[in-house]
Amino acid sequence: MQAQAPLRIPVFVVVPPRALLLDLAGPMEVLRKTNLEQASVHFDVTYIGPSPDVASSIGLCLSGIAPLPARLPDDALVIISGAVDEPLGSAVREEAEDGPLEAAIVAWLRRGIRPGMRLATICSGALLAAQAGLLDGRECTTHHAAIAELKRLAPLAKLRENRLYVEDGDRLTSAGITSGIDLMLYIVAREVGHATALSVARYLVVYLRRGGSDPQLSPWLEGRNHIHPAIHRAQDLVAAEPARDWSVAQLASAAGASPRNLSRLFNEHAQMSVTEYVNRIRIALARELVTDSRLDMESVAERTGFSSARQFRRAWRRLHDTAPSQERLSTRKA
Repeated sequence: MQAQAPLRIPVFVVVPPRALLLDLAGPMEVLRKTNLEQASVHFDVTYIGPSPDVASSIGLCLSGIAPLPARLPDDALVIISGAVDEPLGSAVREEAEDGPLEAAIVAWLRRGIRPGMRLATICSGALLAAQAGLLDGRECTTHHAAIAELKRLAPLAKLRENRLYVEDGDRLTSAGITSGIDLMLYIVAREVGHATALSVARYLVVYLRRGGSDPQLSPWLEGRNHIHPAIHRAQDLVAAEPARDWSVAQLASAAGASPRNLSRLFNEHAQMSVTEYVNRIRIALARELVTDSRLDMESVAERTGFSSARQFRRAWRRLHDTAPSQERLSTRKA
């Protein structure tokens, strides 16, 4: 049987003058590793900009940058990375040289980003999107050092400070630097799945946060701040299929441990029992269904591996102060 061709997502990364290298390298390493981890989705990355060569924030020259395309495909994901005032080892910023290049990016964004096309900004990349009018009326964020400038450039935007990243429809903005990695992991989780995002996060040795507004560790990575391979194998299986009827014996067999030893290892390294870990992952998935769908609670329970809505609500109450229905209502009001 012939393997199914992967879904290909065209990604266009806008490289500005004085590009902050970590804004580019961090998120793109997420996509590179994602392409290697699985075969169902492939991110086709193209670096574009008004100049074929730019000096990066650390003084390293970036070359081979393609011109800004005349037209983008409808399914494109456009990413605008940030810039720095003065690259490492450089002279004072060349305003006369960089100004026209930034203006070319803004003009291209204004005519090239069509309604429904996804746009993600990293760090001060939000300032270029703001100048193009692409953040008007949208919730957004940027690096804390650029907040005041973003307010000035986008007075109609709904600025959110002290956030890792913000999603408002087809606009995604991040605080930049390392939070660009958080944003890209979030996109990977949406497009490919949590199991792949978890694997990539672990490879990069970073925390995977559930949402930009949540300062706490994601339930998908909670209990994984360890390097024990047997537990990781069991946790990967649960993350890939949370609704499956996992028993300690099944997970122990897959992890290459006895049920008793796996239980001991979970308590020692994950700081929770196997059953508690499974329920936390199921509730994390259930919360997504509660807040992002109109499914009734019986359907949510069924899709997340609980035998009944009553069992689901009991497990929910152990982790949340409000009922699932209240969570759905408060999320929609926000």
